Amino acid sequence: MSLDIKMEMAALNTMYDNNPMSKTFKALVYGPMGSGKTNLTRTCRRPVLIHSFDPGGTKTVRDEIKAGWMAADIRFETEISEKPTAFAAWDAEYERLKKGGIFENLGTYVLDSATTWSQAAMNATMKKAGRAGGTPQQNDYLPTMVMLEAAIKDMNSLPCDILLIAHEDVEKDEATGKMRIGPAFIGKLKQRIPILFDEIYYAATKEISSGVSYTLLTRSTGLYQARTRLGKGGIFETYEEQDIKKLLKKAGYSTEDK
Repeated sequence: MSLDIKMEMAALNTMYDNNPMSKTFKALVYGPMGSGKTNLTRTCRRPVLIHSFDPGGTKTVRDEIKAGWMAADIRFETEISEKPTAFAAWDAEYERLKKGGIFENLGTYVLDSATTWSQAAMNATMKKAGRAGGTPQQNDYLPTMVMLEAAIKDMNSLPCDILLIAHEDVEKDEATGKMRIGPAFIGKLKQRIPILFDEIYYAATKEISSGVSYTLLTRSTGLYQARTRLGKGGIFETYEEQDIKKLLKKAGYSTEDK
């Protein structure tokens, strides 16, 4: 019996429309210190939960935390490489929240920063190998990268928006001599993690007459790595205001909080 192409297409389109994943926002935002990355969480769909690995990083959003629609778990900020605990503590807390259904009721889950988070994962790998506090060896990178990639894939399956914040990393192509700036992760994760995200923005600053302008670069320039799928067809400008809800609105997504 032959299948009805119209019915098959309609069923797939219905499945796509009913999938909550098609309505969520998953972004990797990176940039230098002081470029507005953590402040960007103020513009996300609420409520917002931040798992913070950068010491003192959430002080810029203390008013939002006090207001009650944002929460920050800062227990992962303290890490001693000789006695690492941060990654294991985060992993246990993440699983507890996931099993408890917390992410279904979150507007946005933020990991700040993924750079120090990946370093904490390396510390955990070295602890397991009995070399805590030492220098990472070649055979430490693969298990750490596998662990982190699996964690990010799991995050991207959550029914809420995801904002992964990272520091910037500057590399030089030895063959061409060209400089390249992208998110800072351990090892080959610098190339592998961005593949997992639809949205990759560079948090940029520019000095202007009235002070400092904070923007998000949404397209690669050759020097800076960036891309957008939400802003396809020129919906987004190359440089956009640092406001997640405004980007969602431009792309035709809901900006309602949960």
